[in-house]
Order: sequence, then C-alpha cells, then structure tokens
Amino acid sequence: MTPRATYRFQFHKDFTFADAEALVPYLDDLGISHVYASPITTATPGSTHGYDMTDPTAINPELGGEAGFRSLVAALKARGMGVVIDIVPNHMGVAGGANAWWTDVLARGQGSDHADVFDIDWRVPVVLPVLGTALSEALANGDLTVERDGDRWVVAAYGEHRFPLRDEDQAEADTAPLAELLERQHYRLAYWRVANDELNWRRFFSINELAGVRIEDPAVFEKTHALYFRLHDEGLIDGVRVDHVDGLTDPIGYTRRLRARLGDDAWIVIEKIVGAGETQPIGWGVDGTSGYDFMEQVTALLHDPAGAEPLGALWEEVSGRSASFEPEEFQARQDLLSWQFSGQLDACVAAFAAVAPDGVTAAMLRRAIERLLWVFPVYRTYGPAAPDSDAAIRALARQRVAELVPPGETAVIELVLAWLAGDGPAGAAEAVRRFQQLSAPIAAKAVEDTGFYRYGRLLSRNDVGFDAERMAYTPEEFHALMAARARDVPRAMLTTATHDHKRGEDTRARLAAISAQPDVWRAAAMAWLDRDDGGVDDADRYMLFQTLVGAWDEDGASADFVERIVAWQQKALREAKVRSSWEAPDEAYEGAASALVEALHGDAAAVALIERTVAALSPIAEANTLVQVLLRYTLPGVPDLYQGTELSDLSLVDPDNRRAVDYARRRALLAGDAPPKPRLIADLLRLRRDQPDLFAQGGYAPAIVTGPEAAHLLAFERHHDGRTLRVAVALHGRRATGGRVTFASGHSVDAAALVGDAPIWYALA
Repeated sequence: MTPRATYRFQFHKDFTFADAEALVPYLDDLGISHVYASPITTATPGSTHGYDMTDPTAINPELGGEAGFRSLVAALKARGMGVVIDIVPNHMGVAGGANAWWTDVLARGQGSDHADVFDIDWRVPVVLPVLGTALSEALANGDLTVERDGDRWVVAAYGEHRFPLRDEDQAEADTAPLAELLERQHYRLAYWRVANDELNWRRFFSINELAGVRIEDPAVFEKTHALYFRLHDEGLIDGVRVDHVDGLTDPIGYTRRLRARLGDDAWIVIEKIVGAGETQPIGWGVDGTSGYDFMEQVTALLHDPAGAEPLGALWEEVSGRSASFEPEEFQARQDLLSWQFSGQLDACVAAFAAVAPDGVTAAMLRRAIERLLWVFPVYRTYGPAAPDSDAAIRALARQRVAELVPPGETAVIELVLAWLAGDGPAGAAEAVRRFQQLSAPIAAKAVEDTGFYRYGRLLSRNDVGFDAERMAYTPEEFHALMAARARDVPRAMLTTATHDHKRGEDTRARLAAISAQPDVWRAAAMAWLDRDDGGVDDADRYMLFQTLVGAWDEDGASADFVERIVAWQQKALREAKVRSSWEAPDEAYEGAASALVEALHGDAAAVALIERTVAALSPIAEANTLVQVLLRYTLPGVPDLYQGTELSDLSLVDPDNRRAVDYARRRALLAGDAPPKPRLIADLLRLRRDQPDLFAQGGYAPAIVTGPEAAHLLAFERHHDGRTLRVAVALHGRRATGGRVTFASGHSVDAAALVGDAPIWYALA
C-alpha cells in the first residue's frame, strides 16, 4: 500500500510508541496516511536516533517494545492509517557491550555463530581502537584489569569498558599475566588513533562504534531481516525505508531480494544520494529514493541563478578561496582519503594487487585508485547490474582523472575502470567491492561532512545530496526533472526536511532569498565583517553570519538560541578540519568563535544588524516557504512531513534538527487560526485525501509561460480521470506583471491573474 502522505517520527526513550499513539488523532486530522518511523529495533541504550542497532531481531524496549508498537499500529489502523519503518542493513552498533552478537564474536572469533554477520578480515585479530594510549603504556599505567562480570571473567579498560575473554582462558584469567592473556584473544586492544590506519573490519564511514554487516550473505540477510518480514507478513507495516543502501556490497541485488521477500504490495524507498547527472534507481525493485534528491531539486529552484556570480565573488573576497566548490571538494577528498580512510585504501589496493597482471605493481594501483577517488563523480558504481548508468559514470571519471595520471600509467586507470565494469579476472569481485565500499564514504565524508563546512558561498546550497557547485535550477530544468520523476519514480518520497539535514527547510528558504538580493546581502555581510573579529577567520565569521540570519527566530538572541548556535559553530569548525577537529580540538579558537555568538546578549548593534537583514529577506523567504510546501504536496511522489515542521523549521544540523516538538501548540493551531505554512499544509493534505487517484496516478505536464517574468514563474498541471490540478508559483520574489500561462490542456490565463499578488496559486478543475 503506497502511502498518501507520511509523517516522520524520531523515536527514542523520551519519545516512545505511546507518545506517537497519542498523536494519531492529530495526524489523522492533518491528513497523514502513514507514520514514517525511525529505526525501531533495539539500539545502544539511550540512543537518540536508533541507527546504532544492536539487535535486529527485537523491537527496542526503550520505545515500548513489540507490545507498544502493536498498540500504535492498532490505533493507526482504526483510522485507516499505517506505518513505514526505517531499516538499517549496512551496520550495527558495537559500543559498550550492548551488542550480544559482537560480544560473542570477540569471545569466540571465527567460531562464533555470528562471525559471518560482520565484515571482518580474519587474518589478524579484531582491532579495537579504544585505548587512550598505546597498549604497553595502558598496561604499565594499570588502565587494564581483569574483573568478574556475572559468571565470566572479562578485561576492563579504564573501569568502564568490558571485553570478553575466551572460554579457554576463563580458568586462569585471574592468575595469568595480563599481557599474555591479551595476546591470546580474538581481538587486539589498541590506541584509538590507529583506527584510520589499522582497522581490519568495515565501519560506517569513520565511526568506530558502527560495524559493517555482510548483508550480501543470504543467511545474514535472513537473520537480520526476519523481524521486518514478520511485521510485514502480519500486516503491521506497509513498507520500509532502507538506510544507506550504497554502503552494501551489492545494493541492486539487495533491493531486488528485499522486494522478492516483501512482495509487490510493499512500499520500498531507499536512502540514496543521486549525484549530478546520475539516474534514478530504475529496475532496482524499489519505488524510488527517500527524497534527498527532491530536497536538492526544489531548493535549487528557489535560488536565483543571477546570484551565483556576485555571491561567488563575495566569497572569494572574504575567504581568499575559490568561488567554485570543485577545488574545495578535491582537497577534502584528498584529505579524507589520507587521514581517515588510509586503512581501507590499503586493503583496496591489496585486493587489486592480488589479482593484477604481471607488470602492474601495488604502487601503480595505489596511484590509480587514489586519483580516481579524488575525482569520482558519484557515490559509487554498481557493476554489471547497472551497465548504462555505470558507463556514463566511468566515462566522466576517466575524463576527470586524465590530467592527474602519472606519465605512462593511463593503462592502470583503464584496468581499474574495466574491473568496475565487471571485466576483471577471477577474484576481481573482492577488489571491486572494496573500491565501491570506499568511494561511497569518501564522497559522503569529504563532501557533506568536510567540504560543506569549508565552503561558504551560500550555505543553503550545502546540504545532504546537494550539488554546491550549482546555484540554481531554471524552471525549464526543473520541469525536465519532474517529468522524469513522474515517468520513472512516481511513488518516490518527496521531502524537504530530514533527521540528516544541515539546515531546516525554512532556514534554507530564507538563505535562498540572498541569491535574489546579493547587493542587500553584501552590505549586511560587510557590516558584520567590519566588526571586531575576535581573532576569528573571516571565512568562519561569514558563515556564522549566514547561520545567524538563517536560523534567527522571533525570540532573538535568547539563551537557547545562543546555545544552539554555539553548538553548531563547534561542530562546523571540527567537521571542516581546518582550524579545529574532533581528533585535536583547538579550544582557544573555538572559544573565540563562541565568544562572537555569546556577545550577542549585550550587543544591540549586532542584533539590530541581524534583524534588519532578516527583515529585508523576509518577503522572499516567506514566499519561498510557501512555494516549497506547495510543490512538495502537488508534484508526483509521496510527500513526507518531518516531525514538527508544520511550523517554521529554522533548525540546524543534528542534534538541533531532532529537538523535542511542542505538539500541543501544533494541535491548537490546527484547530484554530493557523499561520500560512501549516494552513497550506493542512489544505493540501485534505486535497490529497479527497483526490487520491489524481495525486497517485496523475502525470506531470509543464505549462508554457511567456512574458517579462517567464524566467521566474513555474506552472504545471496534473490530470487523471477527468480531474485536473493546476499549479503556478512565482520565484525569487518576482510577481507576474504581464504574459500568459498556457497549460498543456490548452487552458490559458493571464499570468498576473495567477501570481500577480501572491507567490502561489493552485486550483482543481
């Protein structure tokens, strides 16, 4: 059953199934058809997100367990509603001893019943980078001891971490020399800094607490998905959203297998970043993506292309760096491959070298692989399962890498690309797997978690899945994308806010207004930069000003707001890895940056500057919000409403975007005189409920717009079974003063009659 409209809940111990059940009447009144749940399986105790699953076979007791989940489902079904759940096939949480499978692997090694679950290179013991010093120093300092844990002996580190000892060592655990005891284990305790270089198991990105799962093994697939299949077979869930599908060995094989097990009636969407020029997941057995691509597309539409050049020039002037994102991404990819993924790179090179022909050395392969990863245009390739899309990706990679190849080594590049196409020798599959499972995290960490914190031309173009090089889409470009969406993935998710976003949908909408008013923005930004810098780099201060303006709310420089911005600032500086980092925080510099924010409490001039800037952007920003809402609920696909974003969403990156939601306020507004945004959401959800077939099956037909504002107007219609929905929006703060809009059905109207006085218009005929 394809949802009509979903509502995302972030479940954790302070927001349980019972809390969601109490909100079912509200969701029904709003017009939602399905709850879209964050992961519900047992996770690390106290987890605020659930992606650190520790037991895939059971529903998290902190959320209410299976009984609580069944009660929520019953309440939804009583109103004709349903549930979609987020599942995590790529990794499991392994921190703190909460994962019984991982603990058993550490205790029994390859003899464990769960050894095949995790992606471990068993040629050496499992490296556990948990120590604050080298092992020898930790032993000398007495940081490690043997203690009793129930009926077994374990190794304790720093009095808090516990690691199992082998069955064979239990009898002498308290008498044997500790160093010798550790030598015999299936794991090796190590200094935390060695993880990037020596880890012998696949982790999620660079997070040591999340271990990769071998979901390509049919037995592991069944073992880790049995709960999901049972819930679906019992009618408790209507579908799934698959987290980080590109982390898997064979994403297409996995999704096809998932479809076969769940059946044709299940709604399946995947979290996949669709890169510039990359095609939708057609033929994968899924209904489409979870909507990061739509968030990118609709956000780009809100931006004025004319802002690209002046804002790029301003960024160059302020930062001394390029107006283009390309060199920033290139440097970040080099940094991350060298700093955080050198161990995975070593393993990838070794896998290629093991089956390479004579005359191709490991050093040659390293040069080829690292250079391809520096410029790889998408997250990954998919091999013979996707020959057409892969061919275009390989061609672009070949073009980009050409100028970086050492003389005489082009043939090595061609060898790697041929293997990625499936033309390698026997045994090449392992090498290709390692490349594909390295290219995806390099793209994510280098672009989204590094480059986007270094590059500040306009922060509303720096978000998950976004192409920061491109400022905007024209209406014609957007029409082409939506026509393809209607043709190829009409049941994909449409979202503009997520648990992953860097900035809330209305934060982005406000910052997008800057692209239409670059001169106004320049004056404000320079006034901000003319202030005492406090020893903080101009580029950092410029991005801070964007963030202050983008997230500024009616409470102004409240203590809560300042605390939120300071937290964002620290994360931004550490993720950028220029002035500070998570590994080696520069607390002095971070303190100077925080002081700029904390000073707002007593700085009336700074507050006035921010408020004037927000006011200047406000008309376009508010129009952008309404345009974004209207398009999300009228374009082909399944619209998602992220928790709480019925009202203005001025959030920042997690954990800010996962704060508690005041549902009492939202209920009251829905029942009374709601502001424009929630009123529009409610009206459109009612329209979708009244006309489900039109939205589920209606095509997409662009309208022809003529006149002086044609480049700033977008209109289309959707038609099915005698009903037609017509939509028109004004972009970039413009209003139609002339010209006409001619819909595909032949209906023609003066443009000013549609969007002459308001930014949005829609009508059912």
